[in-house]
Amino acid sequence: MSENLITISPSQGPAPRIGFVSLGCPKALTDSELILTQLSAEGYQTSKTFDGADLVIVNTCGFIDDAVQESLDTIAEALNENGKVIVTGCLGAKTGEGGGNMIREMHPSVLAVTGPHATQEVMDAVHTHLPKPHDPFLDLVPGGFGTAGLKLTPRHYAYLKISEGCNHRCTFCIIPSMRGDLVSRPIGDVLKEAQALFAGGVKELLVISQDTSAYGVDIQYRTGFWDGKPIKSRMLELVQALGEMAKAHGAWVRLHYVYPYPSVDAIIPLMAQGLVLPYLDVPFQHSHPDVLRRMKRPASGEKNLERIQQWRELCPQLVIRSTFIAGFPGETEAEFEHLLNFLHEARIDRAGCFAYSPVDGAQANALPGQLPAALREERRSRFMAVAEEVSMNRLRDRIGVTMQVLVDSAPAMGRKGGVGRSYADAPEIDGVVHLLPPEKMSKTLKVGEFTSARIVDVRGHDLVGVPV
Repeated sequence: MSENLITISPSQGPAPRIGFVSLGCPKALTDSELILTQLSAEGYQTSKTFDGADLVIVNTCGFIDDAVQESLDTIAEALNENGKVIVTGCLGAKTGEGGGNMIREMHPSVLAVTGPHATQEVMDAVHTHLPKPHDPFLDLVPGGFGTAGLKLTPRHYAYLKISEGCNHRCTFCIIPSMRGDLVSRPIGDVLKEAQALFAGGVKELLVISQDTSAYGVDIQYRTGFWDGKPIKSRMLELVQALGEMAKAHGAWVRLHYVYPYPSVDAIIPLMAQGLVLPYLDVPFQHSHPDVLRRMKRPASGEKNLERIQQWRELCPQLVIRSTFIAGFPGETEAEFEHLLNFLHEARIDRAGCFAYSPVDGAQANALPGQLPAALREERRSRFMAVAEEVSMNRLRDRIGVTMQVLVDSAPAMGRKGGVGRSYADAPEIDGVVHLLPPEKMSKTLKVGEFTSARIVDVRGHDLVGVPV
């Protein structure tokens, strides 16, 4: 769970100040970026503290119980310290026990409540309670990326959301009820934003959505236009275009939330060629076919292992990260052991695991065979022990290898070392590369630039490297 309190310098003179807190996943982060871009374009600035702001916007998460509680606590804190609060995001779309809006029921004094991807509704509420200081069409956005707007990430990497919503109805998930069905962005708009980000200095573009593999399905892969040329709105063509664009800027493209459909097979050669990073974030959730059927997952468990093996044959350097659920209703010990065996055979590089937790409104709540909380947690712990063993073995294979590393931190120009990430490490969710002081006195490191590092050790989930 990430939390970002945003500060933007005013473009001119005194301006109304807005406190902004962004909670949840990268998809929520991109929603926040859109709102902040519009706020800055209209001349608002933001405050580091609630009590220093004219009002506060809280972008909430409503996926799991802990996220819901964090969002509710943040709203309460904002109301207590400021009193004027606008709520947006996934939790804003949830229904409360009384049948009305959950936020309204629990915090009736909030100024406005919207659901996710609701930039205009948020801006309408801001205008009502804090009129805009000047004409947005006459002002430039300070600190932004042109048409790509403002970003909450460090300057050298950014998320690119290619679609909203999801067509699947997984029994443990309520995201479609909050974010709706799949809506793919026009491919020309996506590429225009990507170009602005690369031109602004972004060295790593992280492609996100609820289901990246399904891009364009809702519009039947309609032909769009980019740079005066027709291009099909489909994952393969989009990734090709992004890869070529990144290559021209010496940058990376990383793919997230990729379901293991057969169509993904066509992406692997692009990874082997170096056009996009050989990294896939695939939310498998489980391996046993019966559990996957109860989950109503869109991919067949019987073929996942075979598909992964084929991917690795085409691209041996491929890194796979995934998330799983332990203790799903009806999960037998044999089904759980099947999952542990899958981890070993698939050699999942990075794996996270949740003990199954009922989510209000999810179909899985009504499934038979609900497991005791202690057993769910015990299986999660066993899973993580195996996952860490597999991951450590994969990391040890990198000792002695020289890798390209994107520098995230380099105090004193890296003379005392720094921190970076290899192609195998997505920001905030994977490990890092701890960079030791360079052996050559003339060697320096700079945040947002690449360096080569010889891997010399493994430290927990991280690598240790010497810049060369």
